[in-house]
Amino acid sequence: MLYQAYEMTRAALRPYRGAANATRQMLQATTNPFAMMPANRAMAAACEVFESVTKHYGKPDFGIDEVTVEGSTTPVPVTEVNALEMPFGNLLNFVRDQKALPKGQKKAPKVLIVAPMSGHYASLLRGTVRAMLSNHDVYITDWTDAREVPLTAGRFDLDDYVEYLMTFMRTLGPDLHVMAVCQPGPAAIVATALLAEANDPAQPATLTLMGSPVDARKSPTVPNDLATSRELSWFEENVVYNVPLIYPGAMRRVYPGFLQLTGFMTMNMNRHIDAHVKLYDNLVTGDGDSVDQHKFFYDEYLSVMDMTAEFYLDTIQRIFQDHDLADGKYHWRGQLVKPELIKNTALMTVEGENDDISGIGQTQAAHDICSGVPDDMKTDWVQPGVGHYGVFNGRRWREEIQPRVSDFVKAHPKSVKV
Repeated sequence: MLYQAYEMTRAALRPYRGAANATRQMLQATTNPFAMMPANRAMAAACEVFESVTKHYGKPDFGIDEVTVEGSTTPVPVTEVNALEMPFGNLLNFVRDQKALPKGQKKAPKVLIVAPMSGHYASLLRGTVRAMLSNHDVYITDWTDAREVPLTAGRFDLDDYVEYLMTFMRTLGPDLHVMAVCQPGPAAIVATALLAEANDPAQPATLTLMGSPVDARKSPTVPNDLATSRELSWFEENVVYNVPLIYPGAMRRVYPGFLQLTGFMTMNMNRHIDAHVKLYDNLVTGDGDSVDQHKFFYDEYLSVMDMTAEFYLDTIQRIFQDHDLADGKYHWRGQLVKPELIKNTALMTVEGENDDISGIGQTQAAHDICSGVPDDMKTDWVQPGVGHYGVFNGRRWREEIQPRVSDFVKAHPKSVKV
């Protein structure tokens, strides 16, 4: 009943948000002679903060309409195109205008960014996509909020997730470069290993894993400890709920996004409280730049999606509790997965020195698991001074990490044929 209670509370707050919005507009109206008085500004700021913390945040847009590419100073138009639509996720392509591209960019390496299915939408990787678009043809897995998927679409567990990845890789053809960000790292290894064992031409030329829990026993973090602190039955009984009847996915069993968000925020609650106190202060003083930065971050951060219960519980058990992949006992639909058979795909791992989600060594473990990859096709990078988010977003991602990933892709343009 928790999900239903959450929706009822959200509905009950709707008229209060409406009243706060109307009050704010009245206080800030250019025709209001008292608009600039300190008391009025304080009240308007309070109303806006109330709206911010109580409103529902839907799926954000990527908002990438143009990008500056290598070899040109003129922005190139970008169009989003669904290359493949499936019930639980689409394959989204950011198509750069071929006519506006310099000659050297017309056949740029094709990169599939595998976004995490861990509460936030793929748009959280907006900065990742934008940086890669400078010199790559970029695709991304755009996962669907589980509450929007009708029961008639069936189940979606970790094995289905892997199958989606293989379908996307086969759709994009040979000589594809795959970049898995955070949670999908193990699944990307499994998909690549299955393609390798089948000698499938779709096995990627490179696989880059960024801040991924390949072996969550190494440098365990708070989320790792939480996943192992209780039996799987506890998670099923306490954080899995039915989708309310108001959504297309009514009665589907899910791990609700608002619970995931609660977990995210309680890890750094004081930081979030301070951020909203500063938002109030900046609204009162009229610091528009700081207000815009706050809104840009929290509009994305507070936008969350539900995960199917079977995918969530599979991930908890197989990745964080039983360590199936790291211990060589991962089975995909009854078939033992053999990462050591990956020989044609170059491997790169990227970690953040201060990562509090996937600790140091968790991603590097992929090099031991994928023992068949030749040493001269392996690369590892630990970025100093960044946490989890900084591995794939922000200034150091743009200036230090992305160039290394790009160089790695260029150094291995095609999968090795043996």
